Amino acid sequence: MRDAELVTFGGSGLDRAAFERTEECEAGLAASSQARTILLWRGKACVMHDAESNGYTLARVPLDHPVLAHGGLRLLLGRDGEVPTFATELSAWEPQEVPDTVGAFADPSTQTHPELPDAVFVELRNAMTQMSARAAELTATARALFEWHRTHGFCARCGGESRSHAAGWERLCTACGRRHFPRTDPVVIMLITYGNAVLLGRSAGWPEGMHSLLAGFIEPGETVEAAVRRETWEEAGIRVDGVEYLASQPWPFPASLMIGCRGHATTREITVDPHEIESARWLSREEVAQAMAGEHDVKPARPGSIAHFLLKNWLADRLD
Repeated sequence: MRDAELVTFGGSGLDRAAFERTEECEAGLAASSQARTILLWRGKACVMHDAESNGYTLARVPLDHPVLAHGGLRLLLGRDGEVPTFATELSAWEPQEVPDTVGAFADPSTQTHPELPDAVFVELRNAMTQMSARAAELTATARALFEWHRTHGFCARCGGESRSHAAGWERLCTACGRRHFPRTDPVVIMLITYGNAVLLGRSAGWPEGMHSLLAGFIEPGETVEAAVRRETWEEAGIRVDGVEYLASQPWPFPASLMIGCRGHATTREITVDPHEIESARWLSREEVAQAMAGEHDVKPARPGSIAHFLLKNWLADRLD
């Protein structure tokens, strides 16, 4: 697919500086006057309004900034140009008010740290389409890594405590020495077509009217193509033959790699498994165009998601 890397969170070409993740190299990078860190709080990104683009730019502060008194784990994300770029989680900070929406599917609230009065913490799902490709990649990487560290504090081999290692790109067991690496879960998400129609499904708990492409985790010992066929059959009772890879997207909610594919259905009758999804339906190109324009009872997947990206390119006949 020609435009594959234009998907949100992809294509910025960040130098991840993998050879500089040793303690000595990391310390040298951190000591540089050029070094900057981005900030996250409970998975939310610290951003400032960018008047030129009418979007968001990441707040990037030097490593001696007062806000870092509330800092916890720090990761080396790489080099943004020549600038050593880190991410710091403000785990020791608690705003005066924390609304119940924090941590929800689409948290509309924002928070401001007193040391950064011109910046706000925003939910990444709400900000991702208003960031540059580089800012989106940096934030998605940091969010996924912080969540992995949060949920993997103990060794899966011996149960001992583990600690951050290799500039945040590993965890090292303090008991048996086992090295653990960040987890990424592969997920197929498929644009299933039958003639001029595309198959959309809906999960329980989604915003009213929202439908998206079918998706599911790849199982051990399974190919991408087999996963597309199995998930489509399990969720909607539709048989698929030809499967083509289109594009992929890192999806840090919490740590998936969405593998976008196109599948050609050989059957049309839908039989939904209620344990998998709430409903499924075929929509014609014309209906999808209406949905994208807000003129249909179906609300498409949110902009920034690979589902929206694939549907938009399918409508424009740009999948090749």
